[in-house]
Amino acid sequence: MEKQIIAIICKELNLREQQVHNTLHLLLDGATIPFISRYRKEATGSLDEVQIAAIKERYEKRLETDKRRDAILRSIDEQGKLTGTLKQQLEAAESLTELEDLYLPFKPKRKTRASIARARGLEPLAARLMMQMDNDLETIGQKYLNDDTPTLADALQGARDIIAEQVNEDIKARNTIRRLFAREAVIYSASVKKKEQEGEKYRDYFDFSEPLRRCPSHRLMAMLRGKEETFLHIRIEPDESLALETLERMFVKGSTAAAGQVAAAVRDGYKRLLRSSIETEAETAAREKAEDESIRVFADNLRQLLLASPLGQKHILAIDPGFRTGCKVVCLDAQGNLKHNETIYPHAPQNEVAKARHKLSSLIDAYKIDAIAIGNGTAGRETERFIQGMTFGANIQVFIVNESGASIYSASAVAREEFPEYDVTVRGAVSIGRRLMDPLAELVKIDPKSIGVGQYQHDVNQTKLKKSLDTVVESCVNRVGVNVNTASKHLLTYVSGLGPQLAQNIVDYRRENGAFPSREALKKVPRMGAKTFEQCAGFLRIPDAENPLDNSAVHPESYPLAEQMAADLHATVNDLLKSEPLRKQIQPGKYVTGTVGLPTLNDILHELAKPGLDPRTQAKAFEFASDVHRPEDLKPGMILPGIVTNITNFGCFVDVGVKQDGLVHLSQLADRYVSHPSEVVKLNQPVQVTVLDVDLSRNRISFGMKQGKIEN
Repeated sequence: MEKQIIAIICKELNLREQQVHNTLHLLLDGATIPFISRYRKEATGSLDEVQIAAIKERYEKRLETDKRRDAILRSIDEQGKLTGTLKQQLEAAESLTELEDLYLPFKPKRKTRASIARARGLEPLAARLMMQMDNDLETIGQKYLNDDTPTLADALQGARDIIAEQVNEDIKARNTIRRLFAREAVIYSASVKKKEQEGEKYRDYFDFSEPLRRCPSHRLMAMLRGKEETFLHIRIEPDESLALETLERMFVKGSTAAAGQVAAAVRDGYKRLLRSSIETEAETAAREKAEDESIRVFADNLRQLLLASPLGQKHILAIDPGFRTGCKVVCLDAQGNLKHNETIYPHAPQNEVAKARHKLSSLIDAYKIDAIAIGNGTAGRETERFIQGMTFGANIQVFIVNESGASIYSASAVAREEFPEYDVTVRGAVSIGRRLMDPLAELVKIDPKSIGVGQYQHDVNQTKLKKSLDTVVESCVNRVGVNVNTASKHLLTYVSGLGPQLAQNIVDYRRENGAFPSREALKKVPRMGAKTFEQCAGFLRIPDAENPLDNSAVHPESYPLAEQMAADLHATVNDLLKSEPLRKQIQPGKYVTGTVGLPTLNDILHELAKPGLDPRTQAKAFEFASDVHRPEDLKPGMILPGIVTNITNFGCFVDVGVKQDGLVHLSQLADRYVSHPSEVVKLNQPVQVTVLDVDLSRNRISFGMKQGKIEN
């Protein structure tokens, strides 16, 4: 069966058999996706993470299909109805839909109208009617009359019930109606009576219809949410007359009285059974497609957020702003350790402006502060204005930091473990400061759903969402690489091959024995076996190690290759790192072997040129317009600087510093056709927007970017 699965995956993904076979072999042997994509390019034909993940997903789906196939075969066999032909059909079926269609006539059912009719002995009458040769129905129906079926009408009704169920269970009929739904189905949405006022936010869908295949994912998800909340009725179907005509051409073969009974049964079978069955399928498929799209949007946004520009190891003064309760201030060293905390009250009602200025100035001097991070929540703009009114002796940059999820972190078990003696306000301020230093290292501690960059994330399949987001986090962590001597347990958890227990073991070992002097020393960590070391070593960095390759993405298994390259030039690896002319003399083709090809050799040369280079750019300070602080300050026509905070399929949301993000609709992103916002903008990108409309009653702000300058 595995060979058959590989053939199917090759066809679905348009890949070579060897690529799929080798990738599956590596995955089943315990290799992670980041490891395979980075260090096993020869085996996979240089497949990227997305392609490897697709192979894994298809394989797991095929296993689920095979599991269901086995259950169906057992069920039919136990009924004594498993013929050789049926077994062959079931074994040849490639999809769950095919399997379920074949199983439908044998699926244990609750009592149905057809099963009652069969129990009354009316199946032969149904078979006679299906021949469609009779006009004298009274004569052929007489012999089926009894106490359970006293009249001819009862007999004919029972026979029609049997035929209707046969129509519903006919594979050709089901596939025909499926195709009709795929081409012609319309989704209809209507309000639930007497709930219009309560469900006002769904007003756009109170009387709405659209071809299902043209309905974008965000619109479908909105309607389905309205249905779940019992504010909307949803119906999906093609034109009924077209469906009935199609089925009648399949089943009705004449103009006799018997044919008339068959036609009636076909209509009943469609309206009562087949339509609702395929409608459920169509809604499920549309929902799944929309959910997958929502998850994809969330995953793309999360990837951009995790790979946001870090400021790096600087001394940070971070402020979690507030009015009545004051602004919580923390000072962090270059490793993100908390050195000091206290509260200042520069805003109403206390208005201790002078005292707050004096305190901040002394903290900046005492802790040699390089940058100030201000959370963008309540009192954020007011605190920014207060800070900008101060003069500092040093060139200190001021950053507004998106604090979405910081409150979730501050109340979490992770934060309590890190700072058991401090309250949530201190923890929140620390999170804001660390997020400026290294967004990736800090955001991995927070449930991605709490970061605020999703689209209908609470409505989608939560298992699938978690799996997708975990994959994104793992990908980002391994792409950037991790300093094993400073990384938190939570960051280490996502390193290829590690997981929570080994991450904790590394932290414990580091605490007891000091910093790791080399990658080789990682083998002393409890439970760090050879396989795990192989998976994680290339993604762990050790700055200032004796072997400079320990601070690069060159895998330890390739150290001998790099050393041979150096030796052939009568140099050391350190010489190669320092000298571009020396590196240019390397001829990678000389080092190709049966297991090492040009992809790996070129990766080694790239790393020798820029060992351990962080793929992220450095963070830059950003300033909002100084005269705009509330939605009421916005007027149509204003051109303002802003930051992209979220990207959806229908546009992007931009923060211009008024505590309410505005929407740039897809149609307003550029002076050309844009199929998706990601063609124009990235998360956290500085942009210029024009205010189009401000609806204070509905808390809606509309921006345009057609004339706005977009920055890189």
